[in-house]
Amino acid sequence: MELASYSDFAVRLVNTEQPTRGTDTLTTLDAARELFGTASQAARRLVDGDLTRMRAARARLRAVFEAASEGEEVRAVDLLNALLMEFPVSPQISGHEYRDEDGRPKWHMHIADHAANAGAVYTATASMGLAVHLTEYGVDRLGICQAAPCRNAYLDTSTNRSRRYCSDRCATRANVAAYRARKRLENARPAVPAERSGRTASVAQDSSAPADR
Repeated sequence: MELASYSDFAVRLVNTEQPTRGTDTLTTLDAARELFGTASQAARRLVDGDLTRMRAARARLRAVFEAASEGEEVRAVDLLNALLMEFPVSPQISGHEYRDEDGRPKWHMHIADHAANAGAVYTATASMGLAVHLTEYGVDRLGICQAAPCRNAYLDTSTNRSRRYCSDRCATRANVAAYRARKRLENARPAVPAERSGRTASVAQDSSAPADR
């Protein structure tokens, strides 16, 4: 697994909460294990205290996405650097689980599981992945969905850096809402009475006729 791919850990964690809707799915150990993936050794070490630690990390990671979405590039980097300093990683070369067609290992960088608890493992992995993604693709590739009330985090992988929504569903919903808002505005405009409209046309026609000499 490439380090940049770990950035999805940050997205998955942030999106366990919908602040504007008041919902939170990170309430059980099973929910936390799903974030890790069933094959993760750290997931097997999860205890109740890790839920609290992961929720705290979630708020800090969301702040990174929000700062980036608002164009506060330096603030986003500073917030992420603070996480990296608090939750350092131990990279190592791995490849035994991936083989090429000749059976040789596909060597790649991997984040080792040496943190004191499972919550710290997840936070370190998510922070490192997000940092690699940010430095490789740019701060403006981190976003918050603009389809209210969603506010999910996402990573923009579009070729023209134009993504504004976390999913096609939210994009469609936002476009429909915008269309309906335009129609309401059009319907709210007062109609011009037919008599007045005809008089205006008559005046316009008279004014365009040659003046009597």
